[in-house]
Amino acid sequence: MTSAGQVKSHDLASKVLDVVGEISISGRHVNRLTERIGLELVARRDQQTEDFVHHRRQPPTVAAPKMVAVALDGGRIQTRGSGQRPGVHEQKWKEDKVACLLTLEGESFAEDPHPEPPRCFLDAPRVDEMVREIQAHHGPRQENELPQLAELNLGQASLAASQAESIKDKTVSEETIESKPDWPPKRTKNSRTCVATMLECVAFGMMVAAEAYRRNFHGATRGALLGDGSAWIWGLHEKWFRWLTPITDFVHPLTYLYVTATVLSSSVTERWQCYVAWMKLCWQGHVQDVINNMQERMDHLGPYPGVGTPPPTDPRELLQRTITYLRNNQDRMNYPEYRRQGLPITSSMVESLIKEINYRVKGTEKFWDRPEGAESILQVRAALLSDDDRLTRYLESRPGNAFRRHTNRKVRKAA
Repeated sequence: MTSAGQVKSHDLASKVLDVVGEISISGRHVNRLTERIGLELVARRDQQTEDFVHHRRQPPTVAAPKMVAVALDGGRIQTRGSGQRPGVHEQKWKEDKVACLLTLEGESFAEDPHPEPPRCFLDAPRVDEMVREIQAHHGPRQENELPQLAELNLGQASLAASQAESIKDKTVSEETIESKPDWPPKRTKNSRTCVATMLECVAFGMMVAAEAYRRNFHGATRGALLGDGSAWIWGLHEKWFRWLTPITDFVHPLTYLYVTATVLSSSVTERWQCYVAWMKLCWQGHVQDVINNMQERMDHLGPYPGVGTPPPTDPRELLQRTITYLRNNQDRMNYPEYRRQGLPITSSMVESLIKEINYRVKGTEKFWDRPEGAESILQVRAALLSDDDRLTRYLESRPGNAFRRHTNRKVRKAA
């Protein structure tokens, strides 16, 4: 089961078992076993969620952590129509929703421990690579999303010209970084558990809330719920996580700023200067100043001169989209205050988790044609990626396990 959840396919798991464990089993049989275990995990998860929602809750058995973080995001997997002839038919992308729940340790501060942005956001090639990677892991661009950098005028090959400019703009030296207070917070030992599903956000929110309750997150003195700015995430915060501080992941506004600067600029140097100015303002909590500057640029451009709706890459369209994003999330972008509280301000933990899940469920050759198949492998993969060793413990206690311990039942003698 571990092999089926760790490697890229059931056929590869079959080969691993044959070579390493000298167990001869077909990939199709590995598929059936994995799906069976996965569906059992689904049933167990759904029962725990139902018990939580209907107040049949068992009190948490673990001590309340000092600080917690819950990060939510969605990836995409490829699906195809079921019951079709051989080949890929009715191909489309479907979102899988993922939650990363962490316990953290760190102190709070009287003042902002990092008033200047870190070096990673002032390194031109690294920022460009990061933005492209974020756009890539979400699949093809949808109509309501930012255009891909590849669609725009300034390519990655021109970044060398801005690298020297980025070095001049690095305001935090090595010595200054080392002397800064201990922020961001660190993960505690065995801190991560995961929730993943193909179901809609309402059901997903209940699952994550049940997992947070099981881990006694409600008892934490500090906590954050991090998301990319999507409305459904803040809807779940309002419903289930009001006791957590809602924070818009800083990297996603950064992405909006970088792509918008790319559209507005005529050179790589101009793009970089525009991005750095906006990024620093957001880092220091001056989101309204960025909105005002973008609105001035919008007024200067004037109305769209063409006929019909402007294309997604038109500066006016992109400016309006970024302004709307910043306005919708402005109340959750007070980053200096979050840093003073010692809270994380990026959802990198769930971004990396989605990459780990994608390794198993996403690929150019993978098309899921049955919802239960995708849901079951997501449960096996999420269990393997959780730090509490839940898959091993479940298999050891599962009915039918030849190695499961049985307790002798005392039988009363007849009178």
